[in-house]
Order: sequence, then C-alpha cells, then structure tokens
Amino acid sequence: MITEKIFEKLKILADSAKYDVSCASSGTERPNKPGMIGNASAWGICHSFSEDGRCISLMKVMQSNNCIYDCAYCVNRRSNDHPRASFTPQEVSDLTIGFYRRNYIEGLFLSSGVLRNPDYTMEQMISTVKDLRMRHSYNGYIHMKVIPGCSRELILEAGSWADRLSVNMEIASEENLKFLAPEKNYEGILKPIRMITDRISENREDRRKCRKVNKFTPAGQSTQLIVGATPENDRTILSLAGKLYSHRKLKRVYYSGYIPVNDYDRRLPVLSSPPLQREHRLYQADWLLRFYGFSVDEIVNEQHPDLDLVFDPKMNYALRNPELFPVDVNRADYQMLLKVPGIGVHSANLIVSSRRYSRLNSDHLKKIGVVMKRAQYFITCNELGPLRKVTGLDPELVRHLMLSGQKPSGAIQLPLYQPAELYDKYLK
Repeated sequence: MITEKIFEKLKILADSAKYDVSCASSGTERPNKPGMIGNASAWGICHSFSEDGRCISLMKVMQSNNCIYDCAYCVNRRSNDHPRASFTPQEVSDLTIGFYRRNYIEGLFLSSGVLRNPDYTMEQMISTVKDLRMRHSYNGYIHMKVIPGCSRELILEAGSWADRLSVNMEIASEENLKFLAPEKNYEGILKPIRMITDRISENREDRRKCRKVNKFTPAGQSTQLIVGATPENDRTILSLAGKLYSHRKLKRVYYSGYIPVNDYDRRLPVLSSPPLQREHRLYQADWLLRFYGFSVDEIVNEQHPDLDLVFDPKMNYALRNPELFPVDVNRADYQMLLKVPGIGVHSANLIVSSRRYSRLNSDHLKKIGVVMKRAQYFITCNELGPLRKVTGLDPELVRHLMLSGQKPSGAIQLPLYQPAELYDKYLK
C-alpha cells in the first residue's frame, strides 16, 4: 500500500528523474476523461525498447535527489532550493512490485543523486535491486545508473544484479565538463565505463567455458550526452559516440537537448527552448553509425561540422556526394544500397534477395518499402529516366524539389551551381 508520505516522495523523485533520457518519458500530463480510454503522466513511467522491438514500460525514479555536487546543468545540484527526498531500498522495491502487479510497468530504471559519497550511493541502489531480486523474487528488467567514483567491487556487484548499467558522460569534451561541473573529470567517468566493458568481455569468455556462469549486465551499458549546454559541434559529439561504440562496445548513446533549468547560472547558454531538432538529427546520425555502416566523417567533417537541420543526415550525405549516384539497384552491393535516401536496412535486404529472380522496377521497389519520393533522385532501374537522377539535376535543385514537393518535368539538363532562386522557371 502506498502511503501519503511515500506518494509525496514518488512525485518528487520521479519528477527529478525525468531529465535523464536513457529511456524516454512521456513529457506530458493528461488526465482520463469520460468516454475516453487512458491517460498520460509527465513523470513516473517511461518506455524503453527490447532487442526484439517490444516497448517496455519502466518505473523511472531516483533513489535520492540530494546531491553533493553542484553541476551547472543539473536540476538536482546542491545549490538549488527545491524539495528534496530519499527512498529507502525497501520503499523502492515495494513500489516497483506494487506497480508491476497492477500491470503498470515491466521494469525499473533507477538513478540517484550522489548522497554522502559515490560508494554510499551505490550501496543504497544495489540494496534496492538485491531486495527486488531476492525478497520479491523479481525477474524483470532493471536498468541502473553507476555513480562515477565508486569502487570496482560495487560496479561488479551492480552488474550481477542489473540488466543494464549506464555511466553518464554528460558533456562531450573534458574542458567544458570541468567548466560546468568542476567536481567531475573524464578519468572518473571513463574508468567505470572501461571496467564494465572489460567485465562484459570476461563474462562472455567465462560463459563460453561454462554456461552456468551468471550473466554480467546482459543488456550492456549506455551513456548520455547533453546537447546545447556547451559549444561543442556535432562532429565532436558524434566522434565521441563513435569511439564509445567501437572501443567500449556501448549499446546506446543517448542525446539530451539541454533544458534551461538553472537559467540564473551565467555559465549556461540562454535558450528559450531545448534544441529538439538538433537532438533528433543526432539520433538519426547515431542510427547511421550503428546500423547503416556510415563512418563519422561521412556524416560530419571539417567542412560540415554540424548536422543539417533541414534534411536528415543520410539525405545530406547524398546531396554532398553526387558523384556516387545514381545507384543501380539491380547491381549495387548491400552497403551502397544503405547509403541511398529512402532505402532502409529491411528494404536493402529485400532488394538483394529479390533481384536474384528478376530485374526490379519502381513498382517492385514501392512494394518492397523503398520511399520513392526520396530515392528517385539517387537510383536507376528499368524505367527511371535520367532526369530523376541526382547527376541530371544539380544537388541544389534536388534540395529545392524535396522542400517544395514539386516534380521536374521535360527533358531538361540544368547547369551546375545555378542559383536556387532561378530554378522556379524550370518547374511547371
């Protein structure tokens, strides 16, 4: 049973946890109305996705929002004057089981401010998870934050109970991290990340020798980067993410558009709203890194250090590299097909398997799932004429056509580098 005291704690600590985007909160509150089904809560329940694509509802809460650190970007910094609360391990485990039995949630996302010191905080969180696993025999999903600076023994114990661990890096450069959070440093953050990576590899080898060895952090580890609180460009952010994927084998890097919660701190930029479009583009670029075989330099480079906010990263790559197109869908290899706007992983696989039996045309591609509105300028097949190729149209005109939704007509060849405002005369 949830007492009034515990409910007040839950409101404070679930609301304090909403700024951690390692899984997504609803972000809105809407009560149930007569004649309608369901409601939305701004705090308490968030969603993550399993490897097989299932959406998992998690109780997202902090063990405590008291913190000994004074990070400029954090709502829970010690200098802020707002309601504070702390759960006991038993209170969190009882809440989790209560919500689980009512079918509200399928798992727990547990984080915390740094209470007293990193080791004490980790001990409290581990006690919570152990209580769930042992006293309640809970076998569901648990995602737990690791507090930088805690001991190796506590990290190893946490990974034996939780499905996923995460260590938040927050800022993409050490210089700016020290500027906004003087009590933190990169070595203190990277050390537990390395420990978790090494232990996951060791556990994998141990399990090859003996399948009865318990899994260590079976869902891997993740981290979070704040976007917009400091002046790093997208290339710096994605370069760090790329290294974490390749060297540290992280499962996910999450990007959080900076929310101006401490606008009185002059070290922080003055923003009217979070940079949500930039955050969205970073997630799209991250997807290209993880699933499409793109390198960081193909997405952003010295000439283009920031992502285009108008076009997605894949479209922008194609427009910057017209010499690579058009791609013959009946001959191109799988990796080249993945670089074509409008062709995803699933449709690229279907193209490779289907063209063994007959040459593909645009009707086949539509049925396969190719987005022809985007792909038509970058591919060639049986009936697509030269006008529908990016080499027949200047990339700037393709931008114009994509934005306007118009289609080219007539057998025209436009001169390269024609000013965009002159293209209207070619569009009927």
